[in-house]
Amino acid sequence: MVMFAAYAARIDRDRPLNGLELGERPAPEVRPGWTTVTVKAASLNHHDLWSLRGVGLGEESLPMILGCDAAGIDADGNEVVVHSVIGETGHGVGPREKRSILTEKYQGTFAEQVTVPAWNVLPKPRELSFAEAACLPTAWLTAYRMLFTNAGVRPGDSVLVQGAGGGVATAAIVLGKAAGLRVYATSRDEAKRKRAVELGAVEAFEPGARLPQRVDAVIETVGAATWSHSVKSLRPGGTLVISGATSGPNPPSAELNRIFFLELKVVGSTMGSKDELEDLLSFCAATGVRPVVDEVLPLDRAREGFERMAGGDLFGKIVLTTS
Repeated sequence: MVMFAAYAARIDRDRPLNGLELGERPAPEVRPGWTTVTVKAASLNHHDLWSLRGVGLGEESLPMILGCDAAGIDADGNEVVVHSVIGETGHGVGPREKRSILTEKYQGTFAEQVTVPAWNVLPKPRELSFAEAACLPTAWLTAYRMLFTNAGVRPGDSVLVQGAGGGVATAAIVLGKAAGLRVYATSRDEAKRKRAVELGAVEAFEPGARLPQRVDAVIETVGAATWSHSVKSLRPGGTLVISGATSGPNPPSAELNRIFFLELKVVGSTMGSKDELEDLLSFCAATGVRPVVDEVLPLDRAREGFERMAGGDLFGKIVLTTS
């Protein structure tokens, strides 16, 4: 049995899209403790571009179907969402396997079917469409954990979100607004700043701009380009949570004096737990909060989605559908 898929055929660190292929791949095989999900929708993440560059994905694992996020129908006919952290527990993989994101070791979701440990599927709330639900397990889960677990903010607190437009940043703005936070945002693009305000930011600024107040927490995914501004924007004792570095991992100034003198906290954050994803799904169902979807494309146009994401020409998530 074969199926249509978007996959990494080769690694190209400088021109990652050169390694992207669309075509037939073997359908997943049945394995004990795992379930096969018929994919209805899957969303793109920067993780997929990094995979094409060989980050977290070795030549020995190729060809690898890309895609971490999916919503679809399991073997029993249930509408489900896939939690894409494999090996978080021993379920389906054995107790000694280190956790990984789906496509670092196992074939991904940009296909008609994907197989994952049965433990890794959650019921899809009926209030969410397949496309909406497919946006949640990586970018939105990352933002949820950054805000509510690692930043520890409460209603009424203030937060700066760097780089409005990206999936995690957009999620943080929407989730922060819904949770009663005072959200500020930055973007180089005027249209994206305007959109950030429409989504719930109190104000949006150019990168590096002085804020009306120092904030309780910063949500940082940009890295080197915004690091100094992030540190300088925090109140004494504030928390900087970082989950990515799209502009590079080595800022010109680490701001170490400011960090220790003001007793700032710097917290790394990666993905989230199955319990947090369950809470996020419930939060969206109960509040009416919905992921920001930039565009929905059929799977056979996946390359267009990758090109837009690589160029930064999007606001929110790009979703691929199989039918």
